[in-house]
Amino acid sequence: MTLTVYDIDLDKNPANFQPLTPLTFLERAAGVHPDQTAIIHGSLRRTYRDFYSRSRRLASALAERGIGRGDTVSVMLPNTPSMLECHYGVPMVGAVLNTLNTRLDARVIAFSLAHSNAKVLITDREFSATVKAALDLASVKPLVIDYDDPEFTGPGEHLGAMEYEAFLAEGDPDFAWRLPSDEWDAITLNYTSGTTGDPKGVVYHHRGAYLLAMGNIITGGMGQHPVYLWTLPMFHCNGWCFPWSLSIVAGTHVCLRAVRAKPMYDAIADHGVTHLCGAPIVMSALLNAPAAEKRPLPHVVRFFTAAAPPPEAVLAAMKQAGFDVTHLYGLTEVYGPAVVNEWHQDWDNLDAAEYAARKARQGVRYPVLEALDVLDPETMQPVPADGATLGEVMFRGNVVMKGYLKNPAATAKAFEGGWFHSGDLGVKYPDGYIQLKDRSKDIIISGGENISSIEVEDALYKHPAVQAAAVVAMPDEKWGETPCAFVELKPDEVVSEADLIAWCRQHLAAFKCPRTILFAEIPKTSTGKIQKFRLRELARARQ
Repeated sequence: MTLTVYDIDLDKNPANFQPLTPLTFLERAAGVHPDQTAIIHGSLRRTYRDFYSRSRRLASALAERGIGRGDTVSVMLPNTPSMLECHYGVPMVGAVLNTLNTRLDARVIAFSLAHSNAKVLITDREFSATVKAALDLASVKPLVIDYDDPEFTGPGEHLGAMEYEAFLAEGDPDFAWRLPSDEWDAITLNYTSGTTGDPKGVVYHHRGAYLLAMGNIITGGMGQHPVYLWTLPMFHCNGWCFPWSLSIVAGTHVCLRAVRAKPMYDAIADHGVTHLCGAPIVMSALLNAPAAEKRPLPHVVRFFTAAAPPPEAVLAAMKQAGFDVTHLYGLTEVYGPAVVNEWHQDWDNLDAAEYAARKARQGVRYPVLEALDVLDPETMQPVPADGATLGEVMFRGNVVMKGYLKNPAATAKAFEGGWFHSGDLGVKYPDGYIQLKDRSKDIIISGGENISSIEVEDALYKHPAVQAAAVVAMPDEKWGETPCAFVELKPDEVVSEADLIAWCRQHLAAFKCPRTILFAEIPKTSTGKIQKFRLRELARARQ
């Protein structure tokens, strides 16, 4: 190929090319707004100057322990200041942050630690029982650092040789961290809920984290100094990249260990919260709180929700309560939300049925996502934009994961044909907006958490009285969806619904267990394949 005049002697150099990384957002915020409040946690107030210096202390202390490029630092933390510091301090030494889902059981935590070859584990005392069991099972033995949160007064024990504050004290607040050598370098690792077998480790890079963080600011209309309430778990897709987004506009993080109505209303009223994110369960908690726990909102609060679109009645109630709800869609593999139901003002005048229909759509691509489409997975051609023809939702762009850690087969399958295959089935409308119609892998989304129907079925099949089991999503006003199990018992066997739910609790994390078990013959095709579409209809009818 012949070079044009614009390519001659106009090369990349340090003056005109730097690798993109969200770490520079905090450096800038600390330099421009050093005294701005960065973090609120209970009685704690921390400025951007302190946030930056503590993150550098963490990086320095890790470097002193030999942690560097490509090493994994796992954390088992709730939404606390330490979790925010880890989002900066860990990648400042080139290491990869692995945020563990605090709701999972010891077996899955042990797998994650071993699969990622974790060198360090920072863990909150609240989760000591699960972590202790996981460490006993894991084939790796990371350096364990305990985090004592002054806001936590419950039971728990120390598992490591050092506490987090003591570890930070070893570090240099002026640590000279460096940009990644390549913006393609891994920055975080997030494990998905496996649909079959073990979870898959989704690898994010610095470039994607930078862009998605920027995309949040644009999509959310976040001006200077927003106040963000942490109701979304930071372990979930790195809090949709908001730990990095807030530094762009020198915003304030209001930390919250547990999502409860009164602390949420108090935080909104006391700190002037402007934005928060969450699954439908968070909306339910806010709307259904006792009157004594509610407080007037100081202004309209922006609320970003994902998973299934909220019912129209819920949206109306949220609007009346003072919340402006925006519907997002994404997956772990695309850094969290990468699709937004971008609203048009003239849609406000539509009749109720059409208004609800527009609200139910997932929407269009984020500004930082290059392509979103609904394709025929066999031909890889776009389906007609008729709002009826079913296809698979696919993504392409810089906010798509690097791939699955140590799983080349799954990575190749996910990227087949030059697109990321979401596994979600949907339609496309003439205006380009997409809407999900089903999930091809039967994932159940409950309270914002993915639950594999196959994993729940496997637990049920282990019961000696169960002959056949099938699990589907049952709509739930509070959680969005919950697992509903259909069970056939072996001849002459007797077992109750309560017995089987208790059995599942012995084999699964609590949030994965069925809320409803129906004893019935499971409908099958002539070849013996379970007809899950019929089960979903039965589950909806029983709601």
